[in-house]
Amino acid sequence: MEKITYPFIRKNVFFGVLDRNLKKLENRLGVSLSIRGDCLFLDGEPDKVESAKFYFEKIHELEEKGYDLKEEDFHIILDLLEEGQTKPLESYFPAEVLNLSRKSVTPKSLNQQDYIQAIRNYDFVFGIGPAGTGKTYLAMALALSFLQNKLVSRIILTRPAVEAGEKLGFLPGDISQKINPYLRPLYDALFDLVKADQANRLIEKGIIEIAPLAFMRGRTLNGSFIILDEAQNTTKEQMKMLLTRSGFDSKVVITADITQIDLPQPTKSGVLQALKILSPIREISFCYFNEKDVVRHPLVQKIIKAYQKAEAKAHN
Repeated sequence: MEKITYPFIRKNVFFGVLDRNLKKLENRLGVSLSIRGDCLFLDGEPDKVESAKFYFEKIHELEEKGYDLKEEDFHIILDLLEEGQTKPLESYFPAEVLNLSRKSVTPKSLNQQDYIQAIRNYDFVFGIGPAGTGKTYLAMALALSFLQNKLVSRIILTRPAVEAGEKLGFLPGDISQKINPYLRPLYDALFDLVKADQANRLIEKGIIEIAPLAFMRGRTLNGSFIILDEAQNTTKEQMKMLLTRSGFDSKVVITADITQIDLPQPTKSGVLQALKILSPIREISFCYFNEKDVVRHPLVQKIIKAYQKAEAKAHN
């Protein structure tokens, strides 16, 4: 058993709720961890212990320099070390905070940090990855931050209303009642980030518009922050239509999970074509997420891995 001695700052952050963070770090580092007083004890195979010691030395260096590390930062630092990043760790911290009326939002993984920076620096951004990786939620938070800071004059939130061609006729009710179930996830994210009365006021004034993708045809959207959600279920024609709606001083963020395409002919997804033909354009950013970025129930990461393995076997 190895021992590291130094004042371990904010032990409650390191341990996490019900020791959740401590257990996650043990699994990732492959060692047993315990803290007694000012001592951190590491137990395990010698090579794993040495790697863990190096990791905690880097943590300590950042703490000593005054960085206010959050629970997720421990894992971002581990990601950086595992990926062999050559830039100083300090260049990734402190994590950017988006202060909104109801809550503050911070990236919880390195890919999420890169995604936020891409949205700030590029006018067209694709966020590709499995469910629960924060693609839509972070895009929504950035959109509200841009609106709050008067960098855009309105927010347009859209998604395909029906997975296979927006055929709404069979649903009961008027057009609003027909499309509402498909747009509900966008409303959920919005109301989680800002107070309900504020969100409703912005919607009533048309400053925030939530509409099915079909409603975007024929429009030119200037000064807008446009989010196309569930873009894997767009046709090629729909994708081209949305991409060409952007006007001056606008941003377009397209989120998609290409493992869950619900079109009758998945290979004809507009996102798959866009990734292929637009990737050479340097002014467009493509951000990819994986199971490490999932911020839902811890089992979701394992479920995603299990499906990936099964799908890989099916293709071999």
